[in-house]
Amino acid sequence: MTERVVISGYYGFGNFGDEAILSVLIDRLKKIGPEIVVLSSNPRKTSMDYFVNSINSFDFYQVAGLLKQSDILISGGGSLLQDVTSLKSLVYYLWVIFTALRYKKKVIIFAQGIGPINNKIAKFFTGQILKHCAYVSVRDAKSHNLLEKMGVKSNLLCDPIFSLDIKRLSRKGCIGIQLRDFSSMNDNLLYKLARQIVKDFFDKEIKIFSLQDAIDLEVCKKFQKIITSLNPGIKTSVLNGMSNRALIREMSGLEFMIAMRFHALVVALKAGVKSIAVNYDVKVEKLANEAGLPLISMDASEDFDFIFGEMKHLNELKLIEFADSHKFDWSGIDEVLLG
Repeated sequence: MTERVVISGYYGFGNFGDEAILSVLIDRLKKIGPEIVVLSSNPRKTSMDYFVNSINSFDFYQVAGLLKQSDILISGGGSLLQDVTSLKSLVYYLWVIFTALRYKKKVIIFAQGIGPINNKIAKFFTGQILKHCAYVSVRDAKSHNLLEKMGVKSNLLCDPIFSLDIKRLSRKGCIGIQLRDFSSMNDNLLYKLARQIVKDFFDKEIKIFSLQDAIDLEVCKKFQKIITSLNPGIKTSVLNGMSNRALIREMSGLEFMIAMRFHALVVALKAGVKSIAVNYDVKVEKLANEAGLPLISMDASEDFDFIFGEMKHLNELKLIEFADSHKFDWSGIDEVLLG
């Protein structure tokens, strides 16, 4: 019986998607019953938020000692094993996995997005290390194909966020805008989006969601200023610094949502909120196409009257049906945990 599980990931940084994945994983583990320890950049907050033990991710001596005294390491979810953000982060997450394997512990790779890995040496070591893991699962076909080329067997699963229990709330007549900074973010998109919102929803409350303040907050505040400059009378607010639970509750009660982040769109779909996806990343484009959501490109070249019209004519029940059709398969993970 598994007595202690260590979870390694991008935790404690205030990122909505990663924290939501962690909450899903912890809920599952608590049903099985092992002691849970999360590696976090903010251990105190992680402990308080999830009622689990937590230590500093970057206290290498303590992390190594913990792994030696544990039974299983779960690495993920999120996009941990890639060197686009930085080679240093890839090396860190590989080190955690390698350390667990060196102590002959079982390792689960949990619904990760793998790659891109541009450094050839890093790519080689990633493949060699993952071959020794007890169970490897990925969240997209691109990751699955990459690991296949590296000789690593993996299981293709949907994103764990689809496992979130989200209540469908009565609509409050509010419009949600979720923005993040990105290399392709530009004023043309912001102004064109603001003009359409002021035109279509001048009588509604506009809620602007910052889901990771370090990345989102500045552009959200900028967008709020643009809207109020176009219509000083329109009611706007920037929602930031909130718990995931509070953010999900706010998003679930929206009438419409325009969102960039993948996980914001998943929450909207599960709650049946009619949405537009802002296509800054291929995973967002793929989700929108599968769910039948209208798309806005970062260059804002579309006819916004048409796009917003498409959003208004979406069928709430079909959106919920799409989200509910995605069932996360826990069987392989449970087998390792209970084995």
